[in-house]
Amino acid sequence: MPETVPTPIEIDGVDLSYGSHKVLDQLCLRVSARTIYALLGGNGAGKSTTLSVLLGFTKPDAGHVRVDGFDPTVQSDTVRKRIAYLPENVALYEHLTAVENADYLLALSGERTSRSAIVGAFEAAGLQERAWDQRLGGFSKGMRQKVAIAVALLREVPVLLLDEPTSGLDPRATADFNRLLLTVRDRGTAILMVTHDLMSAVDVADRIGFIDGGRIVDEVAAQDAGRFDLRALHDCFAREGAAA
Repeated sequence: MPETVPTPIEIDGVDLSYGSHKVLDQLCLRVSARTIYALLGGNGAGKSTTLSVLLGFTKPDAGHVRVDGFDPTVQSDTVRKRIAYLPENVALYEHLTAVENADYLLALSGERTSRSAIVGAFEAAGLQERAWDQRLGGFSKGMRQKVAIAVALLREVPVLLLDEPTSGLDPRATADFNRLLLTVRDRGTAILMVTHDLMSAVDVADRIGFIDGGRIVDEVAAQDAGRFDLRALHDCFAREGAAA
């Protein structure tokens, strides 16, 4: 019999409470390879906690979580080698250059590569050549995001987690970032993007899910050339945001 390939991101019936407050309530979510899933919801809906569970930072009270077939709370080291994580505020080193940051972050993850591979990833990410050997102290948020996504490209892991990746980016930088995400997806990566940016999600996502009260309350897949009904999505997002 052929070997079963695990789903890169798999969450089934997950409950999680902090005291009397239920944060995740029978949460179910799957993201396949070559898929960009945008998770939208109001403040306190459970978006960040979902990422925390996948990263192994938070242990659910009940349910099943797997990243590429592994349990994040039991096999945390194995799981983190399979995940690239881009937080809202990217933690990079101000006193190091872009190349030095990439080289150091790859070394921390147990990987090393050549300068030519690093600058090739910067080119793919749209980081201008003049910035490669500059210290990051003067970088804009968009430039920092490009350094971080270049590192994710170089790692070639099966799962990419993004926390508000377009927050603070101008429309051009957002479009550049989304084009790069498509490149990462087409390489075979499963991408889960937590965001408030409905327009960016519409541009890039294969599926959009709305989370409220710790569970997915609606989910829509892109359809044909039109992809999504923007008015219907906006109404759903406004409704769930108001509920939060």
